[in-house]
Amino acid sequence: MLRRQDVGHRVVVRRIVGVSQERTLYSDALGELVELTETDLTLATAKGTLRVPLDEVHRAKRVPVARRPPAADVVALELAANDAWPAPIQSHLGGWILRAAGNWTGRANSALAVGDPDRTLEAAIDGVVEWYEAHGQQPLINAPMPLAAPVNAALDARGWTARPLTLVQTASVVALLTAIPANADLPPVELADSPGDDWYEMVTEHKGALPPIAVRILTAVPEVVFAHVRDTDGSLLAVARGAVTGPDRWLGISLLQTAPAARRRGIAQQVVRGLAQWATQRGSNRAYLQVEERNTAAVALYGRVGFGTHHTYLTREAPAN
Repeated sequence: MLRRQDVGHRVVVRRIVGVSQERTLYSDALGELVELTETDLTLATAKGTLRVPLDEVHRAKRVPVARRPPAADVVALELAANDAWPAPIQSHLGGWILRAAGNWTGRANSALAVGDPDRTLEAAIDGVVEWYEAHGQQPLINAPMPLAAPVNAALDARGWTARPLTLVQTASVVALLTAIPANADLPPVELADSPGDDWYEMVTEHKGALPPIAVRILTAVPEVVFAHVRDTDGSLLAVARGAVTGPDRWLGISLLQTAPAARRRGIAQQVVRGLAQWATQRGSNRAYLQVEERNTAAVALYGRVGFGTHHTYLTREAPAN
């Protein structure tokens, strides 16, 4: 049977659903255990939240996390992430998406190598190089792993270098809300349809100067929200951006920043909670974020609230001519 320490982990539950011809009928549910009380357990499943009374549970146990997500799941999440960070210039090379945004951020200025490019791999890489050179930009390819392992191998042979490994981490929205209780002792999380000037200023401190094209990317998504946390004097303590995109209604969390003097107070977690609450109102069940593996402090923060690595990607750079 499950215990408190199983909360936050993937479990399978066999539930008694009835009796037919003197035989007990069962139904199995697989998902993340987000709550366990003396009377019920709650799962975050692929179809949504499921509450099961304990007196209906025949058997339940923790199961290992799947080692490798299905390729279709990686593609769907990458496409949702592309919609949440929309480069103003996009073109298709078969299933690959070529993106340009004046060199602001790698994800908006790289070819997303998912799907079939409708030509040989070598011809596809040549096509990427030609397209970016025509746009006056360095050729970059975003290669999700392990899906794009053949792409990475081909780029290795051509001498393309790799930027730091990025983790694409996911969590159920219900699990986030369970793991992060509301804290009335902290300033509230304010959500706005558009960012204020000080929101941009805090992001600039982390990302550098924001060109007009950056503002366009950040605000172009139909379902987007900007989080602010202010001190009693009105000064900004933390910011973040949330966007819901894709057929699966993924919540993408990005640009989570906390002022140095406000760190280690749980403010960043409250921002994540605020975005999760906003997303549930829009039918979102799953959240994702992208973080460099070497950013150990951020990886630890996200792990504490329930994020785990779904897959990874490398941004590959063509050698200089």
